[in-house]
Amino acid sequence: MQNLFVAGTDTTSTIVEWSLSELIRNPAILRQAQEELDAVVGRGRLVSESDLPRLTFFNAVIKETFRLHPSTPLSLPRMAAQECEVAGYRIPKGSELLVNVWGIARDPALWPDPLAFRPARFLPGGSHADVDVKGGDFGLIPFGAGRRICAGLSWGLRMVTLASATLVHAFGWELPAGQSVDKLNMEEAFTLLLQRAVPLMVHPVPRLLPSAYEIA
Repeated sequence: MQNLFVAGTDTTSTIVEWSLSELIRNPAILRQAQEELDAVVGRGRLVSESDLPRLTFFNAVIKETFRLHPSTPLSLPRMAAQECEVAGYRIPKGSELLVNVWGIARDPALWPDPLAFRPARFLPGGSHADVDVKGGDFGLIPFGAGRRICAGLSWGLRMVTLASATLVHAFGWELPAGQSVDKLNMEEAFTLLLQRAVPLMVHPVPRLLPSAYEIA
């Protein structure tokens, strides 16, 4: 249970950091996300879990973050129980297999302009409006798919969305003096988790009413 908790915590914080990074690097998208949050939540309180289903644009932001920066770039290894053929490739029995989750989600055959951060893909009328991250669409499987899909999918998705939405709603974010958004380092560090090579350093600026920050 401890391993599951630690794994869930690390992957959640990684995705939250990537979501903030992409929004800071794309000010127009950040403004649109904050406008939606202000319209749904207001400026007198923080985001609650019950608000999440109404955050259409922000949920698209989270999907696009999972697409570009899946917390686990490679699936956990699987072993072929018997010899089989996949897409013309012979897989011998006993072969250890990994799925390149990161590569699939950047395949230009599946995702036009794959390196662009474009949440609108997932909005109604967008090119991928019906795609989700829950394992049913094999072009986007940050939690895996099938019988061995991540057991923490529902919890992890809610936590990532709530944490990211709270940070984006409650604060404006400024880069340190001398840094510009177009030069923000977005290099990835490929380990078991897909983390930022350089931690995100930003200054939070409160944007809600003072009463919203009070702890009851």
